[in-house]
Amino acid sequence: MQPIVIIGSGMAGYTLAREFRKLNPEHELVMICADDGVNYAKPTLSNALVGNKAPEQIALGDAAKMAAQLNMRIETHTVVAAIDAQAHRLTLKQNGQTQEQTYSKLILAVGAQPIRLPIQGDAADDILAVNSLIDYRAFRERLASRQDKRVLIIGAGLIGCEFANDLQNTGHQVTVVDLAPQPLGRLLPAETAQHFQSKLQEAGIQFELGTTVQSIQHDGDDYVVELANGQRFTVDVVLSAVGLQPNLALAQAAGIQTSRGIIADSLLQTNVNDIYTIGDCAEVQGTLLPYVMPIMQQARALAKTLNGESTHVHYPAMPVAVKTPAAPLTVLPVPVDVSAEWQTEILEDGMLAKAIDAEGTLRGFVLLGATAGKQRLALAKLVPDLIPAQA
Repeated sequence: MQPIVIIGSGMAGYTLAREFRKLNPEHELVMICADDGVNYAKPTLSNALVGNKAPEQIALGDAAKMAAQLNMRIETHTVVAAIDAQAHRLTLKQNGQTQEQTYSKLILAVGAQPIRLPIQGDAADDILAVNSLIDYRAFRERLASRQDKRVLIIGAGLIGCEFANDLQNTGHQVTVVDLAPQPLGRLLPAETAQHFQSKLQEAGIQFELGTTVQSIQHDGDDYVVELANGQRFTVDVVLSAVGLQPNLALAQAAGIQTSRGIIADSLLQTNVNDIYTIGDCAEVQGTLLPYVMPIMQQARALAKTLNGESTHVHYPAMPVAVKTPAAPLTVLPVPVDVSAEWQTEILEDGMLAKAIDAEGTLRGFVLLGATAGKQRLALAKLVPDLIPAQA
């Protein structure tokens, strides 16, 4: 029997391999990755500085260790050049050599790449983004090489705010720039966002909202950043955190349907037989959720399917804990196709905001502060499943 092949060595790929091995210790399993195959939890990168975690401390195991642990072959520094879905065959490029790999089932766990904004200036190529352990290592090295610890972050979304809080807690001067009028613009109602922003500002983080970075120029060892509103900042490091774009090119070239992500049904199967998708690249029944809990749900379901027990993925309400200690925050995003009105309650140490639809059903919530956070589990039970469980 041909092996099951996973393309991608991120959290999704490794979690799936682990879940499959719990069910089937023997079936041949192959992982193909363009990087070094080191296993780590990507969410830890945005708050690793305050814990003084060096890159090698974040790694859970290198490719050799993971291959032994999961009884699978891992092909590192290997690019999948093409998928021949009809022949169930991959064309691989490794060390300048071309080879082929057959499969019985193929899983696209190819992740997503940071969005790059078109920014002018002779230092635009020096903008960093942290989307991998390799990126984090480069980020740490850049920070260590600079004396004044001035960091400008492009993007006041979830990752931008987490990095801002982590950097501020490690003695850096942080400025966050975003075109939106508030931080976490897609997740928070305006009043809650204002309180969240105030808490981060009290911690020392500066926000420049309603504008964007226009150019970045070298000035000796420093960078001069000019915003669209004319303001200028001299900084040591510029970090981009404006979001992720799923990697779609390989799927599209193979005739696999894509939209915002790689389109999959509730079995995580694409429109092409025996090809599945999981993780940040997977758009499951119209839903794209680049968070940890959806990946766990996907991996458990798909592992069973690959082992011969067709299992639909189930998405219960899955709140997201934002790692901003200066303003403890839990968010359950409102589904993109749902209209809801926000109802806000002020608490002694924060806020509780509920998103209520036209039928009076709770569809999302925001919990700001330690007191509000205690209601997370009770509220999550009141929210309808995003993808219901199927018998």
